Amino acid sequence: MEKKASHFSGQLGFVLAAAGSAVGVGNLWRFPYLAAKDGGGLFLIVYLALVLTFGFALLVSDIAIGRRTKQSAVSAYTQMHPKWKFLGILTFLVPVLIMTYYAVIGGWVTKYAIIYLTGASEAAAADNYFTAFITSPVSPVIYALIFMGVTAFIVYNGVQDGIEAVSKWMMPVLLVLVAVIAIYSMTLQHTDGNGQVRTGLQGLQYYLTPHVEGLTVSRFLQILLDAMSQLFFSLSVSMGIMITYGSYMKKNNPLEKSVRQIEIFDTCVAFLAGMMIVPSVFVFSGGNEEALSKGPSLMFITLPKVFDNMTLGGVIGAVFFLLVLFAALTSSISLMETNVSIVRDKFGWDRGKGTVIVGIYVLLMGAVVSLGFGPLSFIKILGFGILDFFDFVSNSVLMPIVAILT
Repeated sequence: MEKKASHFSGQLGFVLAAAGSAVGVGNLWRFPYLAAKDGGGLFLIVYLALVLTFGFALLVSDIAIGRRTKQSAVSAYTQMHPKWKFLGILTFLVPVLIMTYYAVIGGWVTKYAIIYLTGASEAAAADNYFTAFITSPVSPVIYALIFMGVTAFIVYNGVQDGIEAVSKWMMPVLLVLVAVIAIYSMTLQHTDGNGQVRTGLQGLQYYLTPHVEGLTVSRFLQILLDAMSQLFFSLSVSMGIMITYGSYMKKNNPLEKSVRQIEIFDTCVAFLAGMMIVPSVFVFSGGNEEALSKGPSLMFITLPKVFDNMTLGGVIGAVFFLLVLFAALTSSISLMETNVSIVRDKFGWDRGKGTVIVGIYVLLMGAVVSLGFGPLSFIKILGFGILDFFDFVSNSVLMPIVAILT
């Protein structure tokens, strides 16, 4: 079968594609805001410790399962032992859920990238601009369609001609862009109305210094849980992605060396993202900790206002959202490829049919998730909106269960 013959051309192709899956929107907004919220350097220490231990073990396990079986998650666990089929099904559900809302977020990023690249950055900095956009019944759905169309086209072209070809140029460019903006953030300086000067270097110190004032056991456990949640999302473990990519890995590629390279690439991007965002927001927010820990709104509300107050802010904003778009796209590709691989194993479809069917599912469910901020905002599941519920089930329920059982 064509699927069984599919593989990455070599170690570099595999590492860059897997790193592309690991490096996503979560690295660029979730990691910095968690670091700011959870004690700066304290969070960095906890996260790094988890990456080097728990994360390494999970990543090796996922890739090894895929490389050994040459199957996607459901078939891989079933092949290893029939009673483990349920574990494959749980793993399958993770990308199925994530893909539906990742398409929506990818559409938001696409919208902002277009705004900045066309020179309309002032509009993005306006009050309520983001809220007006995501509550619209049409516009966010259209941008999600554009984002998913590009994702589907790349997946349709296969492992080497699609996924690997895109990752080989997109990942080095992404690394350069995040490094350039991080360095630029260090040069920032702003004087507030009281004549107090704040600099990017002060923001860097805030980011790197472990803040242990008033630390309690319960607070430390929360930081540990946040770091663990970020680990799952960032390294793409316990969601079938690395099993799928491992199934395309050549037998002679060194497993542990590849995993170390993936972790280094992913962690460096996350760390640089913190250097890029935390000092910038620190300088222009007057050191307001609340502004530094706003979650998703940090990217779509706070940062556009920061760019608007910054010299060359329009240019920096364009580079930033292009960077985020690349990160979102590489992760979206891995999520869709995982879903396509699973349905192909299950139903024996060719790549084209599998991509079309999965694409239709994602667009329909993505439209529902998007409308959950507008016409369907009245829908609440266990107190969550639609997107937040899918995120909670996939990241806080299914992934930890899979990780523990694996």
